[in-house]
Amino acid sequence: MTGTGLRLAGVSAAYRRTQVLHDLDLDVRRGELLVVLGPSGAGKSTLLRVVAGLQPATSGRVLIGDRDVTALRPGRRNVSMVFQSYALFPHLTALDNITFGLEVRDVPRAVSRERAAAAAATVGCAHLLGRRPGQLSGGERQRVALARALVREPDLFLLDEPLSNLDLALRAETRGELKALHARLGVTTVHVTHDQTEALVLADRIAVLRDGRLEQLGTPEEIWRAPATLFVARFVGSPPMNVLPAVGPLAPDGALAPGRRIGFRPEAVRLGAEGTAAVVERVDLVGEDAYAYLRLADGGELIVARVPAASRPAVADPVRVTVGGADVHVFDEAGRRVGVA
Repeated sequence: MTGTGLRLAGVSAAYRRTQVLHDLDLDVRRGELLVVLGPSGAGKSTLLRVVAGLQPATSGRVLIGDRDVTALRPGRRNVSMVFQSYALFPHLTALDNITFGLEVRDVPRAVSRERAAAAAATVGCAHLLGRRPGQLSGGERQRVALARALVREPDLFLLDEPLSNLDLALRAETRGELKALHARLGVTTVHVTHDQTEALVLADRIAVLRDGRLEQLGTPEEIWRAPATLFVARFVGSPPMNVLPAVGPLAPDGALAPGRRIGFRPEAVRLGAEGTAAVVERVDLVGEDAYAYLRLADGGELIVARVPAASRPAVADPVRVTVGGADVHVFDEAGRRVGVA
């Protein structure tokens, strides 16, 4: 199975008279798994609904491959969408849920069932076809929903927070399965999530959305290593990037300008015999690592350092802090990244 590309050109959309998407331009490459990442209210689900034709764009165009589908109804777009709730019919078996969309399009019953069996085998739910949704776990319902989307042989998959209803262990397992499924099928996929780990693990590229506007589009490594804005720097990372005014002992000379700020990841902070004085306020142990929360003596700013758990400092310990210049990002007064120090 192969997909086609997707392009949004100047797309705006509103929900209950509130503007949600603002003149959005976005290109998704053929066969790509693009993750749309952002907080609640960023416009992620609205973007999917506009692409699927479930919500009209107030301006702009939606193109799937070479087709302008802006004015087409959902059934003519050849798009499959998996909803956060999975949206399975409770009174139908898994098999009937999977074949439902084909049968309403008058696909012969034998053909639809053959395709359903193949789709179910692909996503690992062939043994569940005789059960109803109420007899399935969350992970099993998700597999049925994926098979229902797959059976239509769409040009484009749209996944709206498909892992949010799963527990932590199952979510991690399913991330790997989704990535493997995409690699096997090669269908162009737009996957929406608020979970940065999910985005970094799954995506070929990530589109970071904020208040209906595109903050940054890039590979997971680009998003992590070179955040385009302060918002991206703070949103991606747990704990998030340390952000300080571009004054004081940790600010390199190149950052010193009115209104500028500097940012550096917890991994970039080094504890040693030299550097800026600080006091440890808190230490969080996370497996082999620990996160030390440090109050700087000059300025009183709080920063986070990632350190080996075996050599972690204790609360109230005095420490000294340095940050390598190549690890320090500089942001201008508008919050745009202007380089490294």
